[in-house]
Amino acid sequence: QVQLVESGGGLVQAGGSLRLSCAASGRTFSINAMAWFRQAPGKGREFVAAISWNGGSTYYADSVKGRFTISRDNAKNTVYLQMNSLKPEDTAVYYCAAARGPFHSNTAEYAYWGQGTQVTVSS
Repeated sequence: QVQLVESGGGLVQAGGSLRLSCAASGRTFSINAMAWFRQAPGKGREFVAAISWNGGSTYYADSVKGRFTISRDNAKNTVYLQMNSLKPEDTAVYYCAAARGPFHSNTAEYAYWGQGTQVTVSS
């Protein structure tokens, strides 16, 4: 099993920045990719960004490309999401996820999930 714990959410004004962290523990050797998803009230869970665990390849949703950056620190078993130029439509609960396979934008490909952290962007 893999446990994921997110942190770093909060309230920020439009145009501001936040950095989310996701610490992985347990059978981390089984992780091949990690990703961030988000879910706004009344909407489905939406892919945000993904990163391969060893190679560092990244993949972003068009809605966040150029504003968000996903990165990892393998020594700390931690993945980060740097969010800049935040917009009110970025308001959501952000979830960290880990996959045993290649990175993907489909939630079904991820076996492990964190509890989520709230990000609220005021206008």
